[in-house]
Amino acid sequence: MRAVLLTLALLLAAPLEARSVTDSAGRTVEIPDTVNTVFAAGPPAAILVYILKPEALTGWPRALRPEERDYIAAPFRDLPETGRITGRGGEANLERVLEIAPDLIIDFGSVRDTYTDLANRVQDQTGIPYLLIDGRFENTAGALRLLGDALGVPERAEALAADVEATFARIDAMLEAIPEKDRPRVYLARGPEGLETGMKGSINTEIIERAGGRNVADDGGATRGLVQSSMEQVIVADPDTIVTWDPNFYAAVFDDPLWQGVDAVDAGRVYLSPTAPFGWIDRPPSLNRMMGLIWMAGLLYPDGWEGDLREDTRAFYKLYYHVDLDDDALERLLEWAEGRPPM
Repeated sequence: MRAVLLTLALLLAAPLEARSVTDSAGRTVEIPDTVNTVFAAGPPAAILVYILKPEALTGWPRALRPEERDYIAAPFRDLPETGRITGRGGEANLERVLEIAPDLIIDFGSVRDTYTDLANRVQDQTGIPYLLIDGRFENTAGALRLLGDALGVPERAEALAADVEATFARIDAMLEAIPEKDRPRVYLARGPEGLETGMKGSINTEIIERAGGRNVADDGGATRGLVQSSMEQVIVADPDTIVTWDPNFYAAVFDDPLWQGVDAVDAGRVYLSPTAPFGWIDRPPSLNRMMGLIWMAGLLYPDGWEGDLREDTRAFYKLYYHVDLDDDALERLLEWAEGRPPM
């Protein structure tokens, strides 16, 4: 059966007309002149493709949950679950990819050798072109332009890239007059206990640092990624702002005596990130973080950031997610973002 599927995929993947694209790993990939269908290798790629050209997305790596559906345009809420090729829990076998027979496979994230080798191997085994796109937050505009050209939607990609660059520029202008030592000290609390966090420079804390927050989980760059901290370490770090996406932690933190000695808790500066349809902080680390960046800038610098969260949220969901939020859907989001989570 595998041999039959592979033969079929090779036939389907041989376009009459093709063009060359150089991806973020420097690989030159021949892709169809017109790309109609895309398999997303993981959640970050699925979001990127959905934002740019939703009709090309063949499915979600994980099917949407009920609470996420209102925040995705109706035609794309019931796309099938495809599994994923990359990341933890990757369960999409190549037979599934061959069955779908997309014009193109996209991965959006790290371009380290591990992922380059995976892209080459999958492309060789399936005959389906595979683009690897740099998912670093600072590369967001470049990623949009690269994939927009590949998908044949350069005008939309340019509009989104310009929006990203304008947001980055607004933040940079605001921060020019604020010395590093005077910027808010921020802790990312992950999980129900709040003791998992991301070290400075990790993909999980990029928007905190990009918004002008000082990540208190900083050992000078010796450690990257997610780590388990202790309550003692958090107390010593004494952040003045805590952000989390875990409603269980948020519901318990203000009454937990272990957290009472932390300045952020005493001052009521603990904030719960929305997670619909995707997390505003990470989960996954894709363009969803642009909404989180706008939110975070307002949290950290309420007197310096010019914007209205309600209007900014409406505008973002329309431009990026193709949905016009009604008042009820907007209220459900902002109950979380404004510190009023539904319990």
